[in-house]
Amino acid sequence: MAEDLLTQLKTMSTVVADTGDIEAIQRFTPTDATTNPSLILQAAQHEGRRERLAEIARQATDIDDALDAVAVEIGSEISGLVPGYVSTEVSARLSFDTEATLARAHSLIERYDRHGIGPERILIKIASTWEGIRAARQLEREGIHCNLTLLFSFAQAQACADAGVTLVSPFVGRILDWNRNKWPDADFSGDNDPGVKSVKRIYEHYKGHGYKTIVMGASFRNTGEILALAGCDRLTISPALLSELAESQDRLERRLTPVDAETSPPEPQDEAEYRWAMNEDAMATEKLAEGIRKFADDQRKLEKLLGELRQG
Repeated sequence: MAEDLLTQLKTMSTVVADTGDIEAIQRFTPTDATTNPSLILQAAQHEGRRERLAEIARQATDIDDALDAVAVEIGSEISGLVPGYVSTEVSARLSFDTEATLARAHSLIERYDRHGIGPERILIKIASTWEGIRAARQLEREGIHCNLTLLFSFAQAQACADAGVTLVSPFVGRILDWNRNKWPDADFSGDNDPGVKSVKRIYEHYKGHGYKTIVMGASFRNTGEILALAGCDRLTISPALLSELAESQDRLERRLTPVDAETSPPEPQDEAEYRWAMNEDAMATEKLAEGIRKFADDQRKLEKLLGELRQG
């Protein structure tokens, strides 16, 4: 019997569940799982979990304490279902504050420790702003692993590699969205997909220059984008697309393989160079800002829900 696409993909890339849905994680058995305020908000809607979250919220000292406590509670539950990393996000409001990001990351790691989960299992998820990347550099030096998210440009990818971060999450679908909006009549199918091209460029650059940073493609709009990146280090995929892959018996061809180039790493870029490169990249600038706003908006919704639970 032919293997389904998901089974084949797992032989080429580490599959990560882009969800806080415990049932979906149990069904698809990913290696890692990643969460964010949007996904935690979805998980908090389950009636079976609301009573426990209400108890946690009432015990918290304030709403920030409640947010982190709930994130770690769900992350701890997920950690019992996956053998690898669980990503937990620092507040989007801290995206331009290095010191506050460091403090929040330390708090999350301490909370996980109280649940009996060591830092080797956790990725602190931080937006790929200059300030976020600086925080990640310090955290990595302390042995705290980081996942730099909302990554849309090569400049961000280079800065993350220079900082020695454990993992980056270049977004595929949102890059496609921006380009489709700007050039609605263009052919972005298959290898023409600009999000796919972006991840391939980052992957080949990292492998060719010996960077250890893991490349995890994220934000997929369709299974075609996923299949075009088969072989990427990691791919974080929503339950809906995981289902599509599991239901298809097509044959999967590996598309990305490590490059054996023997070259020296390029000179690290400084802050001015990073900011100029971002300024020159309208798509990356707009999508980074939009992504931070969306995460912050979902955080506000989660805060409202937890506030109601605290009073209930």
